[in-house]
Amino acid sequence: MKKITIEEIIGIERYEQLRDEMRRRIIALKKHRRLAVGDRVTLVFENHDTMLFQTQEMVRAEHIVDLDRIRDEIAVYNELIPDNNELSATLLIEITQSDRIREELVKLIGIDESVTLEIDGGLVVAAQFEPGRSKEDKLSAVQYVKFPFDTAAREAFLDRKRAARVVIEHPSYRHTAVIAGSLRESLVADLADS
Repeated sequence: MKKITIEEIIGIERYEQLRDEMRRRIIALKKHRRLAVGDRVTLVFENHDTMLFQTQEMVRAEHIVDLDRIRDEIAVYNELIPDNNELSATLLIEITQSDRIREELVKLIGIDESVTLEIDGGLVVAAQFEPGRSKEDKLSAVQYVKFPFDTAAREAFLDRKRAARVVIEHPSYRHTAVIAGSLRESLVADLADS
């Protein structure tokens, strides 16, 4: 998948003029790239457009005008864009009771070893989590995940007749969510593009 380039970044003043339109477009796009897995975990599958928006928002929020700093931001967000034969997602652990956040997150330590994408026919793609976001006694509520496909899994996922799902098999959180409809179409397009 295409990575972000410095030429794509719009100056802050111009971005302010285009921001509302861009936000509407990305919100509509993400609507078809979101998967709830149980009641506390949501995956938002990322692509070039979602990460370009995030980069642009960070440049705006931090008032970054120095080209080297903009390049640094681009490098960070390019890591979250899937490479060939990959899907990439932001995994959000959603806990609504603020007084229970730490307690609930601690219960989910080890989730980074418990997430797979499964396709009918026994094909399993293990999630690879970004390192450093989980420790023995602490877990970030935002995780970055990649699903690297081998050739057989990629071909199976592209075959819409074969069901696909994200599975979380953690001792404190066991849930499955089917990847179907507009989400499946969007992810098929991502993989077909790679």
